[in-house]
This record gives sequence, C-alpha cells and structure tokens, in this order.
Amino acid sequence: MGLNKLIKQCANNDRKAQKEIYQLFAGKLFSICLKYSKNKQEAQDNFQDGFVTIFNKIGQFNFEGSFEGWLKRVMVNTVLLKYRKKTVLNIVTEEVPDEVIVDIDDDEISLDFLLNLIKELPDRYRMVFNLYVLDGFSHKEIAEMLQIAEGTSKSNLARARAILKQKIEIYQNGQLSI
Repeated sequence: MGLNKLIKQCANNDRKAQKEIYQLFAGKLFSICLKYSKNKQEAQDNFQDGFVTIFNKIGQFNFEGSFEGWLKRVMVNTVLLKYRKKTVLNIVTEEVPDEVIVDIDDDEISLDFLLNLIKELPDRYRMVFNLYVLDGFSHKEIAEMLQIAEGTSKSNLARARAILKQKIEIYQNGQLSI
C-alpha cells in the first residue's frame, strides 16, 4: 500500500493504517525522543504522546514536502510543548562566549559516551544543543519553539558546548570513565 493512501486512511482513523505508519516510523521517532529526554522512561512517555498528536493531526498533512520531516517536526514540537508546560526554561543573561572547540580523537571517545554527556546537560542547554547541533534549527527557530530570546538560545548553546568540552577534557585526562 502506498504511503499517501496510508496517510489518508489514518486521517479517517483506520487502525490498520495507523499501525503501519507506526511500524514504518517508530524507530526514527523514538530516537528523537531519546535525544530530548533525560532517560528511557521519559522518552517512552514523550514517544507515546507524540504519536497521539501525530494521529490527531495527520489530517493536517498537506502532501507537500516530506511526510517523515512532518512527523519529526510534530514529534519535536510535542516534546518541547511538554517541557514548556513542565519546566521553566531559565533565561540566561550572560554574555555569549566565543565558539567552543573540542579536540576529540575519534578512537578515544564513543558516540554513545557523547550522547550520554549530552543527556546529562541541564534541560535548557540540552534542548538548545540538540535543536541547533543535531537537528539543524536556527537560533531564531529555536527561540520561537522554546519561547525564549534568540540571544538566550545562543548563550544556552555556548554554555552547553562549554560544559561538554569540560567533561570531555576531564575524561581525556583520565579523571572520568565511560
């Protein structure tokens, strides 16, 4: 069955079509939830809420652009909405530090280790870091999504990078283990 037909059937609350859409995209969408959540349980909650939102809004998909991109955007927005309701993203008024550069030997640090370091960042820094570095959103887009100032987005990104740099340097000096 074609994707467009599945989408139309989902819009009509066809459970079989919803199951197919779920099976096709669950892995990619769950990885997004893991990226924006502190732990697996929180990611599972976000994932479930995101799919509920997707199936409630699937009729709004206008078949222009990528359906997968639309799904990802809905999932990210669902997760961010939960964080905005639950947590106050503190406004940081400090000056933005210069670009943080980290010298990493590819053989020395695993991707899993880096992802775990990112998960340990404070919520406001983790959100901005993921949106900017991993998902490619601009500071303007991030500011709108998180309802913060563009300068705050830049500052939070710089702080996230500085924290990650410090932890990586501690690890490289043998004071932190994987």
